[in-house]
Amino acid sequence: MSGLRIRASLLAEVIAHARADHPDEACGVIAGPAAQDSPERVIPMLNAARSPTFYEFESGELIRLHRALTAADERAVVIYHSHTATEAAPSPTDIAYAGDPAAHYLIVSTRDCHNGPGPVEVRSFRIVEGHVTEEPVHVLADPQPS
Repeated sequence: MSGLRIRASLLAEVIAHARADHPDEACGVIAGPAAQDSPERVIPMLNAARSPTFYEFESGELIRLHRALTAADERAVVIYHSHTATEAAPSPTDIAYAGDPAAHYLIVSTRDCHNGPGPVEVRSFRIVEGHVTEEPVHVLADPQPS
């Protein structure tokens, strides 16, 4: 099954972050094992730009994140952010800043619900050397506690 496979609870965390940061764009990563394409834990980041039209990871926070991921033998499987007034599709700026060809770029649009309970649009993309390919998002059930 190609595309992004993500547990429902992880996607819910990302959507909650996007709603909470509205009207500014939210951003963060979903980390997972370095050798796998398996998102396991959401790491919300600060949008240093504090902008409704642009996101930027704070440089010190990004350095700490990369060190922690390396130490845990993890990587950023998903890089996510929100769009607050437009569809969930990469902007020219998003494409220009996409630097990890192995990452899934997940975008959540809160244009219809803002920070309320209404619907959001969620889409995922692969961005490699400026070439954008949309991929399906497969929302998986969370494992049942044993």
